[in-house]
Amino acid sequence: MEKVKGLWSDYKEKHPTIAQFLVFFIVSNGVTVLQLILMPLFKYIFGMTSLVHTAFQVFPVGSNLNGSQYFVFDYAAGALGSGGGGGLAYFLAVQITLLIAQIINFFLQRNVTFKSNSSILKAAMWYFIAYIIISVGAAALQGIYKAPIYNLLMNTWGWGKTGETVADVVTMIINSAISFWVFFPIFKVIFKEK
Repeated sequence: MEKVKGLWSDYKEKHPTIAQFLVFFIVSNGVTVLQLILMPLFKYIFGMTSLVHTAFQVFPVGSNLNGSQYFVFDYAAGALGSGGGGGLAYFLAVQITLLIAQIINFFLQRNVTFKSNSSILKAAMWYFIAYIIISVGAAALQGIYKAPIYNLLMNTWGWGKTGETVADVVTMIINSAISFWVFFPIFKVIFKEK
């Protein structure tokens, strides 16, 4: 084990950015696994509430291909698979999962990946701003791929409830991938080592 530690130390010294990226990759994937565990749990809990029947559709911009209003956050009322989008229940399940994952990610990336000793408040402020921008951007992009993925897995392939679960995982992985590629350069800036 000492030999492996020595090899890793040598590699980090010769290739610091690549080493940071590798650690970032491992931590990010760990956080994604956490999201994959938490999301169905929160979805199940909120799915038993009347919030499923409360539409949450905000930030209308433009139109869908069928001419209907396009919303950046579009969670129509009704259970998934019944023509609905899970309503406020699904929105809260998604956002609470992301919030928990991002808080854990912030501290792990700051302390483990980048070993930053800069101001935690300043870094947290910039992280929060980046998180909001990336979340809104990723939500806007979901308008392109979310409905076709759910329709394919639940209806076209006839997987029903299993298709819904697989679609949840696929959309979460796409969202995580978007965050992954955007956050690394941002972290290089906000997590400085003084």
